[in-house]
Amino acid sequence: MATSTWIIILSGVLLSSQVNCQEAVLHISNGAVDEEYCLVYNSSWTPLPLTLSGAMEYPLVNLSSSLLCTSAGITPSTVQGKAVVVMRGECDFSQKALVAQDMGVTTLIIVSTTPMSPPSANESEFKKVQIPIVLMRYLDFLDAQKVFGEEMLVKMYSPVMPLLDPSIVVMLLIAVVTVSLGGYWSGACERERLSGGQPGGGGGGGGEKCDSGDVILYSPLKVVIFVGLMCLMLVLMYFFSRYLVYVIIVIFCLASATALFSCLDALLDLAMCSVMRVTVLGKSVSVRSVLLFFVCVTVAVVWGVFRNEDRWIWILQDLLGVAFCLNFLKTISLSNFKICVILLSLLLLYDVFFVFITPLFMHGESIMVQVALGPDASGEKGNLEVPAEPSTPHEKLPVVMRVPRFFPWSQNLCGMQFSILGYGDIIVPGLLVAYCSRFDVRVNSPNKIYLLVCCIAYLCGMVVTFAVMLLTNMAQPALLYLVPFTLLGSAVLAWRRAEMRQFWNGTTYEVEDLTMPAEEVADYK
Repeated sequence: MATSTWIIILSGVLLSSQVNCQEAVLHISNGAVDEEYCLVYNSSWTPLPLTLSGAMEYPLVNLSSSLLCTSAGITPSTVQGKAVVVMRGECDFSQKALVAQDMGVTTLIIVSTTPMSPPSANESEFKKVQIPIVLMRYLDFLDAQKVFGEEMLVKMYSPVMPLLDPSIVVMLLIAVVTVSLGGYWSGACERERLSGGQPGGGGGGGGEKCDSGDVILYSPLKVVIFVGLMCLMLVLMYFFSRYLVYVIIVIFCLASATALFSCLDALLDLAMCSVMRVTVLGKSVSVRSVLLFFVCVTVAVVWGVFRNEDRWIWILQDLLGVAFCLNFLKTISLSNFKICVILLSLLLLYDVFFVFITPLFMHGESIMVQVALGPDASGEKGNLEVPAEPSTPHEKLPVVMRVPRFFPWSQNLCGMQFSILGYGDIIVPGLLVAYCSRFDVRVNSPNKIYLLVCCIAYLCGMVVTFAVMLLTNMAQPALLYLVPFTLLGSAVLAWRRAEMRQFWNGTTYEVEDLTMPAEEVADYK
């Protein structure tokens, strides 16, 4: 299961940055009836008015039988000064826009049969396009035709959203509480380990429940290999995401059910709940464990079956996600601060490279952003065929915390919009928080000072991440801010307390306990 959990972690790091999808409203009227529909657009090309009253009204020309890659077969006088609807597919958004612009079209509406993402192009194409380009769901356009026929007057506007949506505050609380509890649990397990693993009640000895197992990353070479494998996984997800997304979904169900069991079992131990043992076929069986097993499996299966029901399934996904992160931080340990520095620094470079550098040689396309969007949502070219039935739900990587945004207009028109945070942005800095917590126990520091300072540093890093996101109106690679805050905060504390050497080198038991040849242990020391 260790390999599977690392796959989930690196998939969570993939989602450290998300596309900032910009939604708008299409207002259609015929003088007697008014309807509104969801649009997706890219404000880097041409902005839309903020209010309905400030929007210009244009007649709509239906050219949905055309792809508008060329002007062949279209009389400019029929579309001049009007909004035009065309089908997505075959050629780039910018090519369609330039053709429409040359014929005097005022607005280009592209109907899409695939999941919608903001129209994208390189910077040189941005400067050429002067008309608004928006995407509309094909099924919404069919609905509009039923209501209005071919006589439609349209306005488009993008309502002002609140600068600080309450969902961001909720996400911040989830992240900070999860990291803090995970670090505290890791320290409690360390204390129990040093005390000889006294029984904690419940289903067995507390030391057995807190067994941290092998230290997965204990040498610089293994850290480099691990990050290299993450890069390989990301590239594979970019080219084969349509298939690998289902592998990750299955792994997530298995790993999160196991983690939820571990967390609930620990809570019942804390509440001193009896295990209620019975004898079956001569063997002692814990009734509590059996019941917990079925509860956890049921939760994971329900999530797997209804994972695309956005209205409520995010609650189960966050519950499973918190359990997974807590169990991971309790179970996995890094051997010393040196390994923490190497791992977090390499992951920071990984995050920045795949978000900001890859567009320079991938025709303006960020590999990480495209993987985050998921299958069928990465390209500018769309499906040429019009489906008779609604398309299948867009599969997304499940390794994120999701909290629905509170502004109502986008929820009503474009479906529920979410603030999201990848598990990697919790677990990667959380590994350092867990190390600080265990170090508190080893040196008997007062008031868990290392854990407290590292958690405060993590909170500051998250606040800065969200602040930059809000100020720039762009999603951010969170590790770019979390790694410096947590590493510098814990390092400054160790230096001020004159414990940097011990903090840097870690503790000897973590190396001695590793199941590796004696020669390698000696070299490592």
